[in-house]
Amino acid sequence: MGFADLSIAEIAADYSIPVEKVFSLCNQLGIAYKHQKTRLALEDAKAIISQISSETRLKGTSDLMGDREVT
Repeated sequence: MGFADLSIAEIAADYSIPVEKVFSLCNQLGIAYKHQKTRLALEDAKAIISQISSETRLKGTSDLMGDREVT
């Protein structure tokens, strides 16, 4: 497996999310890390970025819908 030139801290900064959120995603996805400067395997970085992107899209969709009640 190749290595992405990205650390957990860099992903957090690039996507404007807390480092703790990236740690949480690593835990959910079973990705081992030691600290925020951990360099990630390419597939691991892609999995984290994909998860961030999908959560962002879902949040954007719910923001557009608002809290409207269907009657």
